[in-house]
Parts: sequence; structure tokens; C-alpha cells
Amino acid sequence: MVIDERSSFIMSSQTILFIELVSVFIGISLFLWLLVQVLLQRKLLGKYLAKHKEFNKDDNVFDKVERFLPSVASNDADSIERKFYSAGLYESKYAHLYMPVKYLSAAVGSGIIYLLLGKDSSMTTQVALMCIWLVVCISIPDAILSSRKKALEEKLSGQLPYLLDLLAMCVHTGMTIESSLSYLAKEMQGFDKDLAHMIARTNDRANIVGLEPALDELYVRVPTNEMRSFVMTLKQSLHYGSSIYEILNTLAADIRSVRLLSLEEKVGKLAAKMSVPLILFIMIPVVILIAAPGVMRMMTGVY
Repeated sequence: MVIDERSSFIMSSQTILFIELVSVFIGISLFLWLLVQVLLQRKLLGKYLAKHKEFNKDDNVFDKVERFLPSVASNDADSIERKFYSAGLYESKYAHLYMPVKYLSAAVGSGIIYLLLGKDSSMTTQVALMCIWLVVCISIPDAILSSRKKALEEKLSGQLPYLLDLLAMCVHTGMTIESSLSYLAKEMQGFDKDLAHMIARTNDRANIVGLEPALDELYVRVPTNEMRSFVMTLKQSLHYGSSIYEILNTLAADIRSVRLLSLEEKVGKLAAKMSVPLILFIMIPVVILIAAPGVMRMMTGVY
């Protein structure tokens, strides 16, 4: 009877602690949601007041919080759609479900951990596993999107010299830059969908706002050194009316040379990086194998 009472008391205390943890999690989530809503309202109000030149530039508490608020707590639909778009996920109609699904997965996973380990492990272990699962649910999706964004930027930068060659060929035949971009956007659908989408997006924006703002937006989406050179070259050609054919060919050759130099630099660093596993897994075991017999003889008193 005493054992049953103690076990029931332990179970009741664990249940109460779990409910408290869930309540704290829900409270923190609601606080962050309200904070983000307030910041979004202030941002919209700031844009409106800036148009009327009545916006005060002095920082206050909300400005500082907005500056240091991590992206994992942001539920702004526009920023989430930009994350998906930058990661190569162009159809982002379900982007508004990203944050709710992430926090719902954290809550459901914590409940499953409690149900599976409620009787067989201590409360400290459960809390530790719940915290680990919470960090995984919140940070891993953003890390995956960031890695996809970097991979896409690297891919587009690597394909840029081929685009410059094709663009130079189109310009050399007498086509304008706008018509060349429109033609390449259609023809490259079967080769590289990401590059074709980038060209089509730039061409569509050029038809609406002009070529120079469209090029600036292109560099904002793909902020690499190669893309900056491409954008600056086209803008210089538009400003000064210089021949674009030779400039595009020269730029393509320069980008290839720079990427080749960066590859040679990585190959040069490879020897220094390979020395670390060589020391850890080969030299240290060899030293142990050589010194072990003598040490064992000294320990046993045999010389």
C-alpha cells in the first residue's frame, strides 16, 4: 500500500510538472506572438509616418527588441515566403503554416516524450529530452532553409558564366538585353529550372519597373560577388552605352578564373586538413603500439 501511494504520488507530481511545463511553453509562445504582432504594427505605422516625414528615428525599447529578435520567433508571412523563395521553394502557398506546424510539432513531441518515458525515467531526463526536442523543432527547419539558400546561391553563381556566354551570343545576333532574357528564360527551362526562374523573374520585373531596378532586386535575391559583377556590368552598359558583347565575354572569363582560383585554394588547404585525421588516427596509435610493450614491462617489473 505504501509503495502504491508513493508511486501514485510520484505520478501525480510528474503530471503536475508536465502541465506546468506545457503552460510555460504556451505562455512563452503567446508572449512571442503578441510581441511580433506589436512589432509588425509598429513597422507598418513607421512606413506610413515615413511617407509623411513624421517618423522619429530615435530608438526605443521596441526598436531594440525588433533588431535583436531572432528569426525563429518571427511569424511574418512575407519574411517566411522570402525564406522559402530564397531556398528554391517558389510555390510557397503554405508558407503561413510554417510557424504553427513548427511549434505544434514541438508540443506534440514533448507530449509523446512524456507518455513514453513517464514511468521509466526521471523527470530531469524528461525535461532534458523535451528541451532538446524543442531546440530541434525550432532551429533545424531554419537551418535547412539556410543551407538550401546557400546551396542555391552557389549553384546560380556557378552557372552564371554559361548564362553570360548565351546572353552575349544573343546580343551579338542583334537582340536587346530584354529580349535576350525573355528568350533564355524560355529555352533554359529544360536545363536548369532555378536559373530559368531567376531569368524569368528578372525579365518580368524589368517589364514592370525597368531593367535597372530589376537588376538591383536580382542582386538582393542572390547576393554573391559574381552576381554583383554581372549587375554592375549591365548597369554600366545601360548608363554609358558601351558594347555589351565583349564585356559579357570578358566577365564570363573572369568569373571562371576566380572560381578556378578559389578551387585551387580549397585544394591547397586540403593537405593541412588531412593532417588532423593523420595525427589522430595513425600517428597516435602507432606511438601507443611502440611504447605499450615497454610500459607494460615496466609496470610488471620485467626488464
